[in-house]
Amino acid sequence: MTANRNSQLGLLCLAHILISADGMIDQKEFEALSKIKVKESISDALFKEFENEIKDKKGKDIYITGVDLLNLCTDDEKLNAFAHLYKMAEADGSVHIKEVRLLLYTIKSSRIEFNDVVARAKSMVDY
Repeated sequence: MTANRNSQLGLLCLAHILISADGMIDQKEFEALSKIKVKESISDALFKEFENEIKDKKGKDIYITGVDLLNLCTDDEKLNAFAHLYKMAEADGSVHIKEVRLLLYTIKSSRIEFNDVVARAKSMVDY
């Protein structure tokens, strides 16, 4: 599925926060991020731009940016982004409580139903 720029950047911001939420950066999470880049047609140029944008930002600012960008998207784009994040949280074989809190709070603030996210995630190919 091809997403718009806001959806892509919002997803990248929240994926970055999710990857570091448990204090451990796992190789499987990076692999999942690579698969997301392909599935969402995130160009290398946009990913580089994202990396440059966040390098001097605090986690809270990256999170706020990600949420703000996703809130500019359609409900379907939000649902897709959250499904990717849900799958990414599962990628390392265990879901940390901080990842759960991040997902639940962000999904709720975006007015998307958690059950819809789980259903969409289950329909996606595993990472």
